[in-house]
Order: sequence, then structure tokens, then C-alpha cells
Amino acid sequence: MPLVRVMIVVALLCGLTACSRHAPGTLLGKADDGRLVIGIRFDQPGLAEHTPDGRFVGFDVEVATYLAGQLGVKPSEIVWRETMSSTRETDLTSGAVDLVVATYSITPQREQLIAFAGPYFETGQDLLVRRSDTTIGGPESLDGRRLCSVAGSTPAQEVKNRFAKAVRLVEYPRYPDCVTALLAGQVDAVTTDGVILAGYVTQNPELLKVVGKPFSQERYGVGLRRNDPEGRAAVAGAIQRMIDSGAWLTALKATIGPSGYPLPAPPTVTER
Repeated sequence: MPLVRVMIVVALLCGLTACSRHAPGTLLGKADDGRLVIGIRFDQPGLAEHTPDGRFVGFDVEVATYLAGQLGVKPSEIVWRETMSSTRETDLTSGAVDLVVATYSITPQREQLIAFAGPYFETGQDLLVRRSDTTIGGPESLDGRRLCSVAGSTPAQEVKNRFAKAVRLVEYPRYPDCVTALLAGQVDAVTTDGVILAGYVTQNPELLKVVGKPFSQERYGVGLRRNDPEGRAAVAGAIQRMIDSGAWLTALKATIGPSGYPLPAPPTVTER
């Protein structure tokens, strides 16, 4: 084949390859390279845990793995990065992670900094107390009591604003720190989403309980960087396929089901 024809064929093939790829730096562009860095929590039983033997397990992990697969990334090519409530936005905006799947409630304030796809799960805020404590039955019981939550999250302040002006707020970096403080009598209650608290009850069923009824609505979304509408739409579509295929319910039963937490219906996925 003459050199000119070879060059034309190569140019055409390169052109076709380029057309099939997405812009570098976008979510789909990174997925084209076969690798994604996904931010999850490492310390939430049933949702996302890094086990002593090195595995990553939980509902958020199952969701993230499914989404990555829908974008063409194999489980072995996912890099799991721990993200905290106080660092989720900066982890995304700095490029440290490509996605965050970490019990990340969709709020207008957060949407000023990052984008969401979803929701992929809905829950509500609850209270965790010592099983022996009969004095706390809901957030209205917390005036003068010590209430723990994690830095960078909003549940404890929500209790103070809406239910118990005199509650004493205590913050720790991680939920296990709050649970340890509760068991030691250093705080009187822990507040966050009910599905998170259920995992800690599973670990200490004779010592802890969830009381009252959920007093907020939390819609978990997948966090990603702003100005990437194609990536956001792709993730939203993948969440919907996970629900429609039955994989969402299967993952939920396997991870959250053992805690006894009432399994919710699948959420309505909306474009954000």
C-alpha cells in the first residue's frame, strides 16, 4: 500500500478513535482511560467500610462499583479514597476524587460548589442513644444534653435550630468516635441519618438503640464536579438502570438488610 494511503487510513482511524472518546478531565474522559478515583467513607457499617482484611464493603460501595461498571471501569480499576464529611467538596473540586458516593445529602448549599446525580437513596435523621437510657425519646428531649455528630455535617445543628435550643453540641471527626463517646457516657446521643445509625446498633445491639421517628428527609446523591453535564447525565442514567434491573434492591438487602433498618422504596432519580 502506498505511503499516502497508509497515512490516510491511520488518520481516519485516529479520527474515529478521537470521536469515541470524551474530553480529557471530564468524568467520562477519565472513565475512557479505564480508571476512576471514588471517594467513600471507610467507617460506616452496612454502607461503606474498609475491613481489616483490606476489602471495601457496603451499599455505597455496591452503588459506586455498579456506576463505574456502567461507565466502562472494572472493579479492579477503581481507586477507593476515604472522604470525610468535612472534605467531600474540596476532594471533588481539587480533583482528588472523580466521584463521591458517601451518604452525601443533596442540599442547595452544596450545589453551589459541586453537582449531584441521583438521588440513589432516601433516609431521615434519627437519634442513637444508650439502650439503658429511657429519658430521650426524640430531639425535643435534648435540651441540656450532649449531642454528638461529625465535623462538616449538619444534623446536630438542625436539632439545635428546630427542636432543642439548649442542646450542647459535640463534634468528632468520625462517627465511630461519637459512638465510642456515647458508650463511655461522654455524650448522651448521636445524631445522623437513620440508616447510618442502624449499622452501629448492629455492632452493639445490647448497648445501643435508635429512638423516636425520623425528623428530616435526606436524599443521597452522587457528588461530582460542576460543569460536566454529560458526566452527570451518565451517572443519573446508571443509577436508574441499577434500580430498574433489580441490582439496587439486591445490594440493599445484602448490605443494609441485616441491620433490621426498614428498607425504603427506590427513589425517583432526577437530573440535577
